[in-house]
Amino acid sequence: ELGPVLAAVMLAGRVGGALTAELGTMNVTEQIMAVRSMGTDPIRYLVAPRMIACLLLTPILIIYADFLGMIGGYLISVPYLGINSRAYWNFSASGVELWDITIGIAKGFFFGAAIAGVSCYKGFHCKEGAEGVGQACTEGFVGSFIIILGIDFVLVVVFKAIYASLWPLKLLL
Repeated sequence: ELGPVLAAVMLAGRVGGALTAELGTMNVTEQIMAVRSMGTDPIRYLVAPRMIACLLLTPILIIYADFLGMIGGYLISVPYLGINSRAYWNFSASGVELWDITIGIAKGFFFGAAIAGVSCYKGFHCKEGAEGVGQACTEGFVGSFIIILGIDFVLVVVFKAIYASLWPLKLLL
């Protein structure tokens, strides 16, 4: 449950900050206005590709972070704590179901949309000057962080309700 949130927060800090800074700088230097003056929709030209990239990247990053978490747990548990290698993998496999992996990937799409949406919005609406861009980056990260936590809370409640309704079916399999 925590892996997708941590991966999304890291992504919000690194990628979200870069998106906000890039679009904020384009806004301050009136490049976005230039895109408009050429008859091109800046949302379609500047925001849509970034939104699609975040929607696709975040679930992949979450899968990678989950994999690294399991490897990290192995590297600590087996050599330092003396846990049997086979016992570690058996215990890890018994604690993770396909449902958990599916939820993590699904959360990634929502988190990616939130990161891209907040970051692009803050970049498009930043104040003039370098200070305005820096402030927009900070606001973008904090806003993304809060929205990620809110989305996670809602999705946990929704997915728990779905799982509870499907749980009797699991007993039949």
